[in-house]
Amino acid sequence: MTYRVGVDVGGTFTDFCAFDERTNALHTLKVPSTPDRPGDEVMQGIAALRERFGVAPKRITWFTHGTTVGVNTVIERKGVRLCLFTTRNFVDVLEVARLKMPDPYDLHSKRPDPLVPRDRVIPVDERVRADGAVELAVDRDSVEAAVAHARALGAEGIVIAFINAYRNPANEHAAKAMIEPLAPDLPVFCSSDVWSIIREYERTTTTVIHGYVQPRVAHYLDSLQRALAEAGVPADPLLTKSNGGVMSAELGKSACAQMILSGTAAGVIGASFVSKLSGFGNTMSVDIGGTSADIAFIRDGMPQYGVGEMIGEFSIYIPSVAVTSIGAGGGSIAWVDDLGVLKVGPESAGSTPGPACYGRGGERPTITDAFAVLGYIGQFELDNSAISIDADRARTAVDTVATRIGRGTEETAQAIVDIAVSGMYVEVSKLLSRDGIDHREFAMQAFGGAGPMLACFLARELGMTHVVIPPTPGVLSALGGLIADIKNDFIATVFVDLEEEAMSAVRDTWADLRSQAVQWLHEEQGYRGDYRLVYSADMRYRGQSYEIETEIDPAHVERGDIAGIAEAFHRRHEQVYEHADREAAVQLINLRMVIIGSSPKPEFPESPCLVDATPEPARRLQVFMAGARRHVPLYIRTELAPGHRFAGPAVVAQNDCTTCIPDGLDGRVDGFGNLILTPNPAVPPSASGAIPCPSIA
Repeated sequence: MTYRVGVDVGGTFTDFCAFDERTNALHTLKVPSTPDRPGDEVMQGIAALRERFGVAPKRITWFTHGTTVGVNTVIERKGVRLCLFTTRNFVDVLEVARLKMPDPYDLHSKRPDPLVPRDRVIPVDERVRADGAVELAVDRDSVEAAVAHARALGAEGIVIAFINAYRNPANEHAAKAMIEPLAPDLPVFCSSDVWSIIREYERTTTTVIHGYVQPRVAHYLDSLQRALAEAGVPADPLLTKSNGGVMSAELGKSACAQMILSGTAAGVIGASFVSKLSGFGNTMSVDIGGTSADIAFIRDGMPQYGVGEMIGEFSIYIPSVAVTSIGAGGGSIAWVDDLGVLKVGPESAGSTPGPACYGRGGERPTITDAFAVLGYIGQFELDNSAISIDADRARTAVDTVATRIGRGTEETAQAIVDIAVSGMYVEVSKLLSRDGIDHREFAMQAFGGAGPMLACFLARELGMTHVVIPPTPGVLSALGGLIADIKNDFIATVFVDLEEEAMSAVRDTWADLRSQAVQWLHEEQGYRGDYRLVYSADMRYRGQSYEIETEIDPAHVERGDIAGIAEAFHRRHEQVYEHADREAAVQLINLRMVIIGSSPKPEFPESPCLVDATPEPARRLQVFMAGARRHVPLYIRTELAPGHRFAGPAVVAQNDCTTCIPDGLDGRVDGFGNLILTPNPAVPPSASGAIPCPSIA
């Protein structure tokens, strides 16, 4: 009997999924995260898996791990003290950035301070021209002076980002070779090695983020490997990556920029898996944890990808699953401002002390406390539940703001939920408008510890007609790590017109990328199974400022089919902008290659559905909604079978989360155990519960 274990470390809880490869049983649990002692939560979870489910560490043959160590290091600004070496006269690259205001509607808004302040940016005498020719070799005296200056500034690491290094990295590598004997104790990071892309700011800021987190990430991964070995786990740990794949932990120590969004991406991979099973190919995944809510769009069962995702206050230009953090989580704190206005977030109670109802010392009210006061949680306990809810502590916490706004405890709790959902509605609406998405074509899929608790209320605000709750929503990110493939991205800048004379060099570059990809998969990952390659290119019309990534048919590359490659771009341009100019000259800027090695997937067989079956509630709960107390049925998720149907309002409880269902929604369980919630046309939206909303139909 062997097990595949997926782990996702969040800000409040760490989630575990253990898949029994013999029986197809899936065991899940949550343990509190220990941000002050990274790695301890993993060891606690392994011990709990053995104690509760008999998962012996020596039987764990596959171990995937998603972590927030990198992103939290940036958000908390607790990375290493870096100095940045640039080409002389280009020292303001981080300060100038893209000259964009953070908020175009606020003339007083300011860009965040760079991770490397201006006084730690040091010029070096060297120059590479735009065509890659070395105009000025690296001056050794200027490098020695720069290292001495960095030493005096207390540098703990050095980033090298020279002009046009994407065309020719020779000067960066020469400077690194000079620095290493002068400062053997300082890690040195070259932009051409981290992510060799055109555009100075994007390449530099990505490398700075990489260097900023690398020592802390490497230390964490060393500790994780040692702890797993001491626990008797034979599997070499794999890390979930920002692009939705996995890589070895050993590689993660030097390629940590690739996994900085690992936990977030794993959730979307898990959601894509559920989308295919549930039959809702187009879904908006809503991952709400203790600290934030992350939104992603899945089309035809596939996640969407992009670059420039936000890491705290900064963008990173490594390819990643397209996810946007939009606001409140279950631990977001409610407070009253100086004008007496009730606000929710962005501050979170985290795992320590956590919401007041967790009984760990928290005294300030959170969204979770509001749901406890309303009665949706805290009136029942399940075996192996991650936490126990103390509703009295929640009431005491909510009372601290209720007295300030002059409302009753229940009314204040309802207001906290209303404000949280309203804020999420605003942020999701912005996202929909920005991406030109018609959300009526999408089902909402909710997961994370607080996702099912808030999802129905958010769906009602947005007017979405289907909500999908996976069988194990509280630990879906951990499940995503189990099903993620081994995957990596490769890129080369060519910057040529799409013309016949350029095709020989383009084919050679793609062939080189393919060779790099296969070598990485076989030699660095030790993978020997089947794999597939995805060709794409960043393309634009000549004169445009920015590119669109366009997937390219490999056959067109091999044949040098310029017309076929151009037509792929025209179609992509039409998809994004609703127009194309097939007479205009087209340029290839970057060539991309993605290699994907398939990992073994858990198999979840579909079960036959009961016909016209209504489940018996475990009991009825007294819940405050729409200004009055009502008695609603409580269903236990493990007792709901495929084919079961019931009407809201209701509460569905399980070990990893609670699903809150208002009036106006009907629930059914499909053959894979997904809970599908759809509107009941007989119930008018105005009578449907606590939150006044537009029609859901």
